[in-house]
Amino acid sequence: MKFFQRLGRSIMLPVAVLPVAAILSGIGFWIKSANGGDHNVVSAFLAAAGGALLDNLALLFAIGVAIGMARKSDGTSALAGLVSWLTVTTMLSPATIQTLTGATIEDVDPAFGKVQNVFVGIICGLIGAWCYDHFKDTKLPDALSFFSGKRSVAIVTAGLSLVVAIALMFIWPIVYGGLVTFGEWIATLGPIGAGIYGFLNRLLIPLGLHHALNSVFWFDVAGINDLSNFLNADGTFGVTGQYMTGFFPIMMFGLPGAALAIYLTAKTTRKKVTYGIMLSAAFASFFVGVTEPLEFSFMFLAPWLYVIHALFTGISMVIATLLPVRMGFGFSGGFIDLVLQWMNPLAQNPWLIPVMGVFWFFVYFFTFRFVIKRFDLKTPGREDDADLVDDDTVASTATGYHATAAKFIDGLGGAENITDLDNCATRLRMEVADVSKVDERALKRAGAAGTVKPGGKSVQVVYGLNVQFVKDAMEDIIEGRHVVTAAPNADIPASGGRTAVAAPAAASLALRQPVAGRVLPLSEVPDEMFAAGTMGPGIAVEPTGNTIVAPADGTVASVFPTGHAIGLVLEDGTELLIHIGIDTVTLKGEGFQTLVTAGQSVTEGTPLVRFDAARIRAAGLSTITPIIVLNNENASVTLR
Repeated sequence: MKFFQRLGRSIMLPVAVLPVAAILSGIGFWIKSANGGDHNVVSAFLAAAGGALLDNLALLFAIGVAIGMARKSDGTSALAGLVSWLTVTTMLSPATIQTLTGATIEDVDPAFGKVQNVFVGIICGLIGAWCYDHFKDTKLPDALSFFSGKRSVAIVTAGLSLVVAIALMFIWPIVYGGLVTFGEWIATLGPIGAGIYGFLNRLLIPLGLHHALNSVFWFDVAGINDLSNFLNADGTFGVTGQYMTGFFPIMMFGLPGAALAIYLTAKTTRKKVTYGIMLSAAFASFFVGVTEPLEFSFMFLAPWLYVIHALFTGISMVIATLLPVRMGFGFSGGFIDLVLQWMNPLAQNPWLIPVMGVFWFFVYFFTFRFVIKRFDLKTPGREDDADLVDDDTVASTATGYHATAAKFIDGLGGAENITDLDNCATRLRMEVADVSKVDERALKRAGAAGTVKPGGKSVQVVYGLNVQFVKDAMEDIIEGRHVVTAAPNADIPASGGRTAVAAPAAASLALRQPVAGRVLPLSEVPDEMFAAGTMGPGIAVEPTGNTIVAPADGTVASVFPTGHAIGLVLEDGTELLIHIGIDTVTLKGEGFQTLVTAGQSVTEGTPLVRFDAARIRAAGLSTITPIIVLNNENASVTLR
């Protein structure tokens, strides 16, 4: 299950380029229509630009999956995905098969003419990610040392891809035939087939597996290619778009109707909070077709409502197919895509979509309102007192993502309990050491729309469209790039609760050098965030010693579990971060010994952390240690 969840998240990376293709193609179609149905220079340019992405979507999947599925990915995994794609598709091309088998080009299995598809792209991406994870740290003999480490990844990828290509010569025709048969079977069912697809699409969203189902109908896996054919206007009028059209009335009107029902059935004392949650979720659903914030608000609180929602989606797909109505999208079934694709040559009776939408708005509103009240479902605003989200807490989460991130980390059992952290479009996806430590009520109070435990050690926290910023903030805290501090001499909790501290007036700080070694400007730190001063001004040391000492009198504000970084609040209020090495959080505490605790007062020269520089270098990491001022962007630092 974890594998498929990670795959679903990885697929979102290449899918994210579709809105760009949709905008380019959509504007091109508008201009073409206004020009009497003929292309001019502008419309032809935009159509070609949109096609540049759509025609190479499978290649984007190979690269995107390689990035998303690799642990601690960088550009090397993307290159590996590209190498695998080029190797496999070249080996399986009809021309290569003809040469290898001696057959005429007409006798080559047609499956090989369709090998450049998303399915093969995903396989190549998985090969690239696997090779990156397993060979990026490979050490070869000195004579071959040039090819050690990450340079070996592409070479190994090419070799493994050759083996996979040979296997696919026999397997791919069978797989392709099965996919085509499945797609053709659904296609023969006509409106019922579209309805079955719509129903299953919604039911798979909690597991994040709906992307796999979508690839069969939206892309060129089984020959349907509904989405790409519609955007490129290469499909069949009256047919193409039937696996997308029915989503528009549900996303633009049905779910907002459900949101209104949830708001009106909320307790009087909770209506204000519920209004804010439902309004923003309905807005996202209507305009851009992002439904997860709204769906997750009742998916687990009232699962029968979600089954009803999935059933309604299937029925909407059937009705849209029967009327007939045809419309497509580049991202999702929202207002923006509807407007952009209104003039698409394959759009059929698009004016009926708002009519259908009004119908579904009332169906959702009255059905949800009746079911919620009849069965006293605990939808947002109707929770028991113990489950309520405190208004002040909700308000405070809007003051900064780091504040929300800190509360999420606490609710997940602490930084040490989070073993893997990632995100998709609207939710955090994590692996934790101990699922029992996850406090769902605390996460909800911190601003989560819902918490999912798919199984094993996987946990998902639904947040909304800004989830990327929360994930980045969590990584900042976990990896020591953001210090949670308290004022000097304050009652500081062990976890390091942050209290506002006025920035010091002094712009020039003369500090004791915290470790022996060569002093460097931040610009020479091999990390873009430090080097660019994004975290704050400061200075760095390439250490020759092995002990970090306090550069001035102050208080230990935060000691990170891995020991690789420490936060201090000096007596003048300066917030200081000392980060030992670059990316040393990956060592998970190996080679670090913390000598102080959070809240402890220290004087200049007090030993703080002892570290093993040889262990850091053996892991291929830099020992360069930045010393950063966090709360005064105008500060300058000198060491004595």
